[in-house]
Amino acid sequence: MDFRQKLENYALLAVRVGVNIQPGQTLVINADIASAELVRLVVRNAYEAGAKLVKVNYSDEVVTRTRYDLAPEESFSEPPKWFAEEMEDLAQNNACFLTIISTDPDLLNGVDPGRIRAYQRVSAEAMAGYRQLLMSNHASWSGVAYPSSSWAAKVFPDAPEEERINLLWDAIFRAVRADVENPLEAWQQHLDGLKRRCDKLNVRKYRKLHYTAPGTDLTVELPEGHIWCQAGAVNAQGVPFLANIPTEEVFSVPHRDGTNGTVSSTKPLSYAGNVIDRFTLTFKDGKVTDYTAEVGKDKLDALLSMDEGAVSLGEVALVPHHSPISESGILYYTTLFDENASCHLALGGSYAFTLEGGTALTKEQLAERGMNQSLIHVDFMMGSPEMNIDGITEDGTAEPIFRNGGWA
Repeated sequence: MDFRQKLENYALLAVRVGVNIQPGQTLVINADIASAELVRLVVRNAYEAGAKLVKVNYSDEVVTRTRYDLAPEESFSEPPKWFAEEMEDLAQNNACFLTIISTDPDLLNGVDPGRIRAYQRVSAEAMAGYRQLLMSNHASWSGVAYPSSSWAAKVFPDAPEEERINLLWDAIFRAVRADVENPLEAWQQHLDGLKRRCDKLNVRKYRKLHYTAPGTDLTVELPEGHIWCQAGAVNAQGVPFLANIPTEEVFSVPHRDGTNGTVSSTKPLSYAGNVIDRFTLTFKDGKVTDYTAEVGKDKLDALLSMDEGAVSLGEVALVPHHSPISESGILYYTTLFDENASCHLALGGSYAFTLEGGTALTKEQLAERGMNQSLIHVDFMMGSPEMNIDGITEDGTAEPIFRNGGWA
């Protein structure tokens, strides 16, 4: 199969499996200008599927970096209200949203952390209504990736410069199953397998999860009524969609106040244009009480100080070490891929759909049920070949879920 056919398959997956656009629907694409080739294929596929309108919002990493270097301080305290209001209105009116990721993981390396933190906070506050609509699956949303030269150089620094993009393309095509004859069928079979995992976990109704691995001894309480999910979801109109391409995880929600112990990261975290690596978090009664980081501690400071909910967990996700992305041996430096190579946790807000009846509850009612609320939702990887996970039942019995990094 040649490159063009794989790229066509990728665009098809983004439209038909990712956002699963319906006739008469609007599609919003947020993408870096480097990904224009894929954007154009997605636009064509969307209109062929019956889209009413495809709206493209382009960004440019060079422009973004220039702003952080040269714009006045007040530029970073002004919320993007016009953009937030437009996106929220589109989400309320049944649009679907596709993000195409291609940004350099080190884009903002060396930028004053105060600028980054200030703009993240005002942006997150402005976009809170839109994000809540997506986190409750009111609207369909998905994310895919497109390799830029800067990203490829980060992933394959030792490869000849002219080969880096092709190496990253090959890795992406394998991870997203765009290199098979019938990618739509392949994805359906894969999602069926993830659903079977969820069904087994939902029958057990574990009260807690106990993680042990080098540098990790952590107990995570699960709230009553928690649901194990996979990235295949259903929006408010009953239309299925896939939030991430690729995906290898099953995930649920922790109780906001029920995490205790220490967890160590096992892969770098690319956050806000910087890398945080080799960090540990210590929790007591659901909150981070101590932390260390060998790389990017000031960025971790900013993440944890975003708001009150940033120091608590909003997601627990299980991924076997022998997943295809993990076995590739590639470190992608983007959560979209790296989270599918490792068990992970997320700091910040919870997804309402991971709780029975959660999408019909108010923010206050969700909080009463133990759901965390925050302006952020940041996944970090903590799985390894040495990880063991036990599910603790209501009567305190421990049952093996993971042994040596794989399903038990």
